[in-house]
Amino acid sequence: MSTTKKITFAALAAALGAGTLAGCGGESKDSGSGAGSKTVTLVSHDSFAATPAVLKEFTRQTGYTVKVLKSGDAVEALNKEILTKGSPQGDVFFGVDNTTLSRALDNGIFTPYEAKGLDRVPEDRRLDKDEHRVTPIDTGDICVNYDKKYFADRKLAPPQSFEDLTKPAYKDLLVVENAERSSPGLGFLLGTAAKYGDENWKDYWAKLKANGVKVVDSWELAYNQEFSGSAGGKKAKGDRPLVVSYASSPPVEVLYSEPQPKEAPTGVATGTCFRQTEAAGLLKGAKNEAGGKALLDFLISKKFQEDMPLNMFVHPVVNDAELPALFTRFGAVVDKPETMAPEKIADNRDQWVQSWSSLVLK
Repeated sequence: MSTTKKITFAALAAALGAGTLAGCGGESKDSGSGAGSKTVTLVSHDSFAATPAVLKEFTRQTGYTVKVLKSGDAVEALNKEILTKGSPQGDVFFGVDNTTLSRALDNGIFTPYEAKGLDRVPEDRRLDKDEHRVTPIDTGDICVNYDKKYFADRKLAPPQSFEDLTKPAYKDLLVVENAERSSPGLGFLLGTAAKYGDENWKDYWAKLKANGVKVVDSWELAYNQEFSGSAGGKKAKGDRPLVVSYASSPPVEVLYSEPQPKEAPTGVATGTCFRQTEAAGLLKGAKNEAGGKALLDFLISKKFQEDMPLNMFVHPVVNDAELPALFTRFGAVVDKPETMAPEKIADNRDQWVQSWSSLVLK
C-alpha cells in the first residue's frame, strides 16, 4: 500500500471494504503456465497486498514467481471464478470467506489440498476441516466504529453493544452498508442473526430502522463520506459518528495520519462484532498445480502471516505469528465476537438478505 495519503485512503477503502480486508504482486517475465512453468498465478480481490520482499522470499524458497491477478471486489472475484469453473484464470484463489464459502464449494471450484503447517491453525478457524478444499489465511472482525471526539464533546458514552444501538441516545447516528451489496454489511447482518436468533433479528432491525439507521451501498461511502471520524473523508465530512467497519480500522487511522497521534481517533464497540475468516484454495483445473500447492503452504507460513497485518489490516490465523506493535497498541481486542457456522450461513443467507431488504430498504 502506498504511503501517500491520497492513494492510501483509496486503497484503504478497498482493503477494508472488499471483505476483509491494494496489492503488491510479483510480475513474472515468464507469463506461461502449466506444470513446468515457474510462474504461479494468484487470483484475488482488489485488497490483496504483500510486501514485495516477502513474495521474493517465496521465489527464493520455491523457484516460483507469484503473478497477482486482481479481479474486483470479493463477491465479483468469486463470481468470475464460478463462471470460469474448470478453466480458471489462475492457480490459487484468495478471498473466499465464511459468508460466501458455500457458493464456492457448491460450485466445486477448488481441488482439495491439505497445506503444510495447517496444524498451527486453531480448529475454530478451519472452514473446511474434513475435505481441505480451502486453507484459512486471515481473520477480521466486522464491528461498529465510533468517532471518539463526537462523543467526548457531548459527554455521551459511545455504544458498546448491539442493544445500545437501538437506544434513543444514539438516534440518527449509525450508518451501515447494504447487506445485499457489501461484505461488511452482510457480516453485520449475520452478526445480528447470531446474536438474536433466526427470527428475532428482524425485530432488532425494526428497532434500528425506527432509531434512524442509514443504509448506503458500500463501505467506502459509509466510512469515507458518512462517518464523521474518518481521516479519509475530510473533504466530504459526514455527520454520522457510528459506522460499520472493522476492529482493525483504528490502527489504520493512526498509521496514515500525519503526524501520528498518541491515541487512535476512533474506537470499536466490541459488543457488535462478527468474525470473518478468509481463505484461499487451489483452483480446479489449475495449470500449475504444484506451484499452487507451494503458494498455499507459503500463505500460512510465519513469514507471510506476519506481513499481512500492515498490508491488508487483518489478523493472522496461525498461532506462532506475532502482531505488529501498532495493532497491539491501537487495535481493539474482541474476546467474544459473534460467529456462525458456514453451513448455517449457506442455509439462510439468501433468505435473510431478502428479508432484510424488504424490512430495512422499503
